[in-house]
Amino acid sequence: MTKVIKNGTIVTADRTWKADVLMQHGKIIAIGSNLHGDHEFDATGCYVMPGGIDPHTHLEMPFMG
Repeated sequence: MTKVIKNGTIVTADRTWKADVLMQHGKIIAIGSNLHGDHEFDATGCYVMPGGIDPHTHLEMPFMG
Protein backbone atom coordinates (compact mmCIF):
# COMPACT_ATOMS: atom_id res chain seq x y z
CA MET A 1 0.00 0.00 0.00
CA THR A 2 1.37 3.40 -0.98
CA LYS A 3 0.68 6.84 0.49
CA VAL A 4 1.34 10.23 -1.10
CA ILE A 5 1.63 13.62 0.55
CA LYS A 6 0.65 15.92 -2.33
CA ASN A 7 1.31 19.59 -3.06
CA GLY A 8 3.28 20.35 0.11
CA THR A 9 6.31 22.57 0.56
CA ILE A 10 9.22 20.32 1.48
CA VAL A 11 11.60 21.88 4.00
CA THR A 12 15.15 20.62 4.61
CA ALA A 13 18.08 22.21 6.40
CA ASP A 14 19.22 24.08 3.29
CA ARG A 15 16.24 24.54 0.92
CA THR A 16 12.48 24.50 0.34
CA TRP A 17 10.53 23.38 -2.72
CA LYS A 18 7.04 22.21 -3.72
CA ALA A 19 6.71 18.49 -4.40
CA ASP A 20 4.84 15.27 -3.64
CA VAL A 21 6.27 12.56 -1.36
CA LEU A 22 5.51 8.90 -2.14
CA MET A 23 5.85 6.36 0.69
CA GLN A 24 5.58 2.59 0.88
CA HIS A 25 5.92 0.45 4.03
CA GLY A 26 6.87 3.55 6.05
CA LYS A 27 9.75 4.57 3.77
CA ILE A 28 10.03 7.38 1.24
CA ILE A 29 10.42 5.86 -2.21
CA ALA A 30 10.05 8.95 -4.42
CA ILE A 31 9.91 12.74 -4.30
CA GLY A 32 8.60 14.52 -7.37
CA SER A 33 5.53 15.97 -9.05
CA ASN A 34 2.25 14.31 -10.01
CA LEU A 35 2.88 11.21 -7.87
CA HIS A 36 -0.08 8.94 -7.09
CA GLY A 37 -0.71 6.30 -4.43
CA ASP A 38 -3.41 4.20 -2.78
CA HIS A 39 -4.00 6.95 -0.20
CA GLU A 40 -3.39 10.62 -0.98
CA PHE A 41 -3.14 13.46 1.55
CA ASP A 42 -3.45 17.07 0.37
CA ALA A 43 -0.73 19.22 1.96
CA THR A 44 -1.51 22.40 0.00
CA GLY A 45 -0.42 25.35 2.14
CA CYS A 46 1.46 23.06 4.56
CA TYR A 47 5.13 22.37 5.21
CA VAL A 48 6.49 18.82 4.95
CA MET A 49 9.69 18.23 6.92
CA PRO A 50 11.56 15.34 8.49
CA GLY A 51 10.78 14.55 12.11
CA GLY A 52 13.30 16.00 14.52
CA ILE A 53 14.87 14.22 17.44
CA ASP A 54 14.87 17.51 19.39
CA PRO A 55 11.42 19.07 18.99
CA HIS A 56 12.75 22.49 20.07
CA THR A 57 15.19 22.97 17.19
CA HIS A 58 15.59 26.31 15.41
CA LEU A 59 15.94 25.59 11.71
CA GLU A 60 17.27 28.19 9.31
CA MET A 61 14.13 29.18 7.45
CA PRO A 62 14.48 31.59 4.51
CA PHE A 63 10.72 32.31 4.55
CA MET A 64 10.85 33.77 8.10
CA GLY A 65 12.42 37.03 6.96
